[in-house]
Amino acid sequence: MAPRKLYAGTKLRELRTRMGLTQKAFAAKLGVSLPYLNQMENNNRPVSTSVVLAMASEFGFDVTELSSGDAERMVTDMSEALSDPIFAEIAPPLADLRLAASNAPALSRAFIELHRAYRQTHERLASLDEVLGQEATNLQPSPWEEVRDFFHYCDNYIDAVDRAAERFASTVEGDILRASNLKFELQFTDSKTLRRYDPVANALRLAASSTPSTQRFQLLHQIALLEQNELLDATLDLARFQTDAARHIAKIGLANYFAGAALMPYTAFLEAAQTTRHDLEQLADKFGASIEQVAHRLSTLQRPGAKGIPFFFVRVDQAGTITKRHSATRLQFARFGGPCPLWNVHRAFETPGRFLRQLAETPDGVRYISIARDVSKPGGSFTAPTRRYAIALGCEMTHASALVYADDMLPASPQAFEPIGISCRICPRRDCHQRSVPPLESKLSVDHDQRGTLPYTVE
Repeated sequence: MAPRKLYAGTKLRELRTRMGLTQKAFAAKLGVSLPYLNQMENNNRPVSTSVVLAMASEFGFDVTELSSGDAERMVTDMSEALSDPIFAEIAPPLADLRLAASNAPALSRAFIELHRAYRQTHERLASLDEVLGQEATNLQPSPWEEVRDFFHYCDNYIDAVDRAAERFASTVEGDILRASNLKFELQFTDSKTLRRYDPVANALRLAASSTPSTQRFQLLHQIALLEQNELLDATLDLARFQTDAARHIAKIGLANYFAGAALMPYTAFLEAAQTTRHDLEQLADKFGASIEQVAHRLSTLQRPGAKGIPFFFVRVDQAGTITKRHSATRLQFARFGGPCPLWNVHRAFETPGRFLRQLAETPDGVRYISIARDVSKPGGSFTAPTRRYAIALGCEMTHASALVYADDMLPASPQAFEPIGISCRICPRRDCHQRSVPPLESKLSVDHDQRGTLPYTVE
């Protein structure tokens, strides 16, 4: 595949504005003419290699930011929205979507939200969830969706909270569970409740039956709520959530973020990840964390100037429903429907305690290595239910050599990559044997006199 041209006008303007330079002065430092810079800033021309190198040498700019951020996710989200049959005759080409995402991100987000509201209304009417005469349907995103999108568009990295957690971790000597500088009494009980804080007694009670990694995480979560409350609230103020419910849910998410970042401090964790070549088991042992916590933390290593490998991370339940998701790669998860059934994360339930590896290719031609494993969360007694999930962590093949899991899989022939998609509803593959529903953007042909893998042919 030919390399895709890099259009990054918005990033160029942001850098120039941040440095307080005029277009003329900025062009001189980059070694280009003023008209050429103007064309790049307006995405009429791609950013050249010489300009990228000049940005790095003159301004110390992290050039990986040119291909990261909201643009790819918004292009994917708009592509999914435009696959809706209502756009069948007017869907714009992919190049136009990239220009819109780069030059008019606010307008692109507004379009995505408008389509989301339309879909929500359409689905509610189709399922007769609303009753005639009831109050107007609420077209706002649910609080859970709003919080999920907040972390999604922040690249799952919150700089102020991450650095505060790293500073806190540097003040703790030894195991956090045995730290003597806690400002409350720590107790372990037989209760099934994982964590309960009593402000009157100034005591934190943790479930004795939970794993040490869970106990540490819940302890750090409570420390975030008590000692970092002003920081969490300031971050929430900037987010401007539409409802109090979304703000409350987001505060839990930020406290969880602090807990993970304190348990696995950024600099030390990034260095250990690179040293172990991202061996999840070694990292879990070194930082006293669970496999899931380590995998999730790897997907947050997006600090400017010190970025780790861009990973995607997802957790699904036994029904295939995504319960956690994040992607710093070009692979984006569908906002509607379930994930592709050909993805190895679904097979992880069949091989408990083992890592499954998969080489996969998405319809856009991008190739990935994916690692999947089941994670079980026992209830603490024979009668208590066990919660079962599967997680997947992966990155693009350009980074595969930095993963211990890829050692005996490289080099790989094109036939080694399994064809996967985002979801059946928007996947363009015509011959998939696991397709559950037809793709929305395609017409179907039905022949009563023959039957292939599917009862129809995708045109």
